[in-house]
Amino acid sequence: MLTECAISERLRRAGEVELHPTLFNTPLIYHSQGRQKMAEIYHQYREIAEKAALPILLCAPTWRVDRLRIAEAGFTRSILFDAVSFMRDLQKLWQNPASEIFIGGLIGPKNDCYKPEQALSRDAAYDYHAWQIELLAEAGVDCIVAQTMPAVPEALGLARALARSAIPAIISFVIDRKARVLDTTPLVDAVSRLDDNLAGAPIGYMVNCVYPTFVCAKSQPLELFSRLIGIQANSSSLDHTQLDGSAILHRDDLQHWGDNMLRLNSEFSMKILGGCCGTDDTYLQYLVDHRQVPSS
Repeated sequence: MLTECAISERLRRAGEVELHPTLFNTPLIYHSQGRQKMAEIYHQYREIAEKAALPILLCAPTWRVDRLRIAEAGFTRSILFDAVSFMRDLQKLWQNPASEIFIGGLIGPKNDCYKPEQALSRDAAYDYHAWQIELLAEAGVDCIVAQTMPAVPEALGLARALARSAIPAIISFVIDRKARVLDTTPLVDAVSRLDDNLAGAPIGYMVNCVYPTFVCAKSQPLELFSRLIGIQANSSSLDHTQLDGSAILHRDDLQHWGDNMLRLNSEFSMKILGGCCGTDDTYLQYLVDHRQVPSS
């Protein structure tokens, strides 16, 4: 299953539309040029999936569009519904039973995703994120994806709120090159801790904003991959301390990126593949062109 590569970063680097300082690309849904530019990027990803007869998960631009930021930016809660409606319109326009489109709702940590010391406690995270989760569920997303989680306590509280919504959910962590969540919890322990402490665990876990080798797949216990179902990988093998705030677009060799991604799929059953910082349609196309197609 495919998912999208970069959206807001591509818009920012193209310089054709202006992103909001806190809500990023979300307010573009209210401007014709912004809607067009976002739709063009989403359509590139959708076309790749359709030609390969693969399903694709496309997410509404709602990452960190929470109650506090919405209020501070002078918008109302309707922005979340409008963002989901924007994606639903694209889904209806592009739907094909041979290549289904699923619409996700994105949420993110309250604070800097690269600074685990700023992460919320479990109880504070439950209170903070429940409002956005409830609205995304009401808006009718197919699933909710909590991206770039840097610390286990905030992920745990957020996951408790997700379980209450009864919407299928995925928790996606940022990890370092030793396969540790940025609060230094080994990824396998983070997954076990959430699974063991939640009455309704997520349908699975992902990692994003990392290079594919950071998973350290060969040294992980095999049971991790019954729960680690996907990755949206950066184009660069630099870690977050090297990439944060960089004005330069760093990219490693596309083949190295793609072959490591496909290895996670073929050898470790990570099903959902997509890109994060620095990636575009050429990265998704590489995955499709070089995947192992089962013989009939």
